[in-house]
This record gives sequence, C-alpha cells and structure tokens, in this order.
Amino acid sequence: MNDPEVDGVDEALALLGPLQARKPERHRATPWAEARSVAARLGVAGPHRTRQVALDRALGGVLAQPLTALTDLPSFDTSAMDGWAVAGPGPWRVREGDSVLAGHGRTPPLPDGEAVRIATGARVPPGATAVIRSEHSRTDAVGHLHAQRAVTHGQDIRPRGQECRSGDQLLPASTLVTPAVLGLAAAAGYDELPVVERPRVAVLVLGDELLTAGLPHEGLIRDALGPMLAPWLRALGADVTATRRVGDDAEALYAAVSGSGADVVITTGGTAAGPVDHVHPVLREAGAELLVDGVKVRPGHPMLLARIAPSRYLVGLPGNPLAAVSGLLTLAEPLLRGLAGRRAPEAYRAALRDEVQGHPHDTRLVPVGHTTGRGAQGRVTAPGPPLVVPLHYNGPAMLRGIAAADGLAVVPPGGAGAGDVLEILALPWAPTERCFT
Repeated sequence: MNDPEVDGVDEALALLGPLQARKPERHRATPWAEARSVAARLGVAGPHRTRQVALDRALGGVLAQPLTALTDLPSFDTSAMDGWAVAGPGPWRVREGDSVLAGHGRTPPLPDGEAVRIATGARVPPGATAVIRSEHSRTDAVGHLHAQRAVTHGQDIRPRGQECRSGDQLLPASTLVTPAVLGLAAAAGYDELPVVERPRVAVLVLGDELLTAGLPHEGLIRDALGPMLAPWLRALGADVTATRRVGDDAEALYAAVSGSGADVVITTGGTAAGPVDHVHPVLREAGAELLVDGVKVRPGHPMLLARIAPSRYLVGLPGNPLAAVSGLLTLAEPLLRGLAGRRAPEAYRAALRDEVQGHPHDTRLVPVGHTTGRGAQGRVTAPGPPLVVPLHYNGPAMLRGIAAADGLAVVPPGGAGAGDVLEILALPWAPTERCFT
C-alpha cells in the first residue's frame, strides 16, 4: 500500500504541528487543496489490516495484493461453439455414436480426415485442427461432413492460456472487488481473496436541538446528518460501527471520543467557537494532535482533522448539512479512501454552463448536475469537456441541491465564468451523466 505521495506526509504534518504548539494560530485555516492532500496522505500511510475472505463475502472489498492467475485460462484447448471438431482438410468421416462434452476428461485423438460432435466448453481432442459450427456444416448420405464456409486452422478453438498464463497478474492491488472481479478470481482458481479490512468509523451527532422523528417544533429540528452519514461513509469503503447522538455536553463528548475504538471518529457540529462548541476543548483535553484546523472553503470553513491516538483520527464536520457534506468530501473521503486501500479516482473535470459567484478568498464547493450538452435553440455544442449546471438551493444549511446533484464543482476564489473547466468531486452513487433542466 505504499505510495510516493506518502514520502512527504511527515514533513507536511510537521508544518501543521500539534494542537498545543499551534494554539496561538488556531484559527488560521488551511487551503482547501492542502487540507485534502494531508487527509489523503494519512489514509495512504495506513496502517492497513488485511484478511482472507471467501469469495461470497468479498464483494465491495479492496484487493490487498495483486490478483495473479493460479492456472492457465483456459486450462486446456476448448471449443468455442457447438459443432464439429475436425482434423485436417475435409470432407471428414463422422465418428458415429460419439460426442465430446464439456466436463469430461481426455478424449481419444482425432485422426486426419475425421470429425466428431463437440459441445461448447468441451476439451478439444488431440489432433483436431478446427471446430466447425453446426449451422455452417452438413452431412451427406454416406456419413461425411461438409463445411459450408471456408475452414481456417484453429477456428472456434480457444487455445490453452489464451486469456492468461499461470502467474500472470490479472489485477493490481487496490482494485475494488466487483461481481466481475469475483468471476475472474473464481475462474483463475481462487476460493478466497486477500482484502483490506474496512476502516471502522463511529459517527457522533452533536446537539441538544435534534429530533430523531416527527416534525420540527418548539426550537427543535430534525437530525438530517445521522440518517445521511452512515450510508455515505459505507459507500466510501468504511464499516460504520455506530451512529450516536450526543448532547451539548463536553464531558459526554469527551467520554464518547476517548472511549471509541474506531479508527476514525466523525463528529457533526461543535467545531466553531460558540458557547456549546466543545470539540476543540475536548481535543485539547485528550491531548490530540490537530492536523487541520479550519479550511479555506465555503461552505464548511470550521471543519477539522485531528489525530487522537496513533493510527486513530477524528474528523470534525460542521453542523450545517451542506457544510458537513463539504467536510465529508474534503477530509473524510480522502482519509477513508486511503485507509480502505482504494486508489484515488482519476481527476474529473467539466465545463460550467453558467457563471458561479465565488468567495473572495476561499474555495467554494457548489452542487452541479450534468446537462445534455445542447446550447441555444437546441444546437449541440462543440466537442469538449462535459457540461455541468450549478444547482439552486446550495446554502450551507440546505440539502435540496446536493440531493439532486451529480457532484460538487470546485470553484476557485473569485468565482468562475460560463465555459470555465473545473474539477468535479463525484458522488459515490451518481451516474456519469444526467440531464437537468
């Protein structure tokens, strides 16, 4: 799980320094790209626990080692079609009362001038030079087979090792185990796969004002983050061990953080400097090392990342829903991706259909949706990057925009104009293209 980016992680963290050393500068926010890079490097650095998992339990895991073939594929010459195995030039004498079927052992050699029926997937008899499909042949009254099309040497025979040879690398480490990967592993001889264990994550939803059911009333509001975060984190490769609600109580928060055995604790709210914002004091009391304390991004400026013990981290998300999503994608996603052994996705960029106003000094994350790529009067635009349209309802406390989005555009300080090409942070469930009108 080594990565060249890890080489500079100690230097990067040393620059950020521990919480106690940085106390006078606690509110100096980290640039967005730098904050995300720090989280990614921590994740890649690990550690990564691995285990052997039966194929029927490996779906969604990540390969801890390269997948190498344990056998040739195919492991013997096989017929690609139902038809006739033939030897030499035709016409051929039909071997009566005999068929070569899949799953059977070796068959007698086929002399020149003979043909025998063969099924798809069956072992080709020694001496056979081609397979003729049933629909491309006929037999005459005296038991001879005739080809109705030209026959080439080796046609419709899958030679041994056509796909791979034993020992060939089929997939690299960090490959996501999909149904197709399971099929390939089974074909290559595997009963179990070595996978990276999912990082264990505990979610602490903070606040006295949150309801878990019913309509908002008397100053109380529904908790939107509790139902959202656990499935989102699982989609990022995490094993969410618990989602707990903790009131605005510093002692209760300290007990929840210090008593957690999770690899990563995610908190929501309490990261600013208000009268009930207890995350910073709790981290100080716990002797945590604050690695990112505020990020130059909107929404989500007061997010943070701390090391609470060796190989254990806390990501503090803001309490506003879209601001929490911003923190999730900025700090939690790259950290968890690395801890889960997943490769970083290729950068995805798209052009804005409409202008987006930016913050004067900070990066801005704006929900966007794919368009059809058609311009005025329905004319198809010139080839180039895909188009995305900024979505409404993108305030820090709103989820309506992100619920309809395909991703978040990374808008630089000062904003971006129509046609500008920006980085897009993909959402783990979004299709590659959707139409928004």
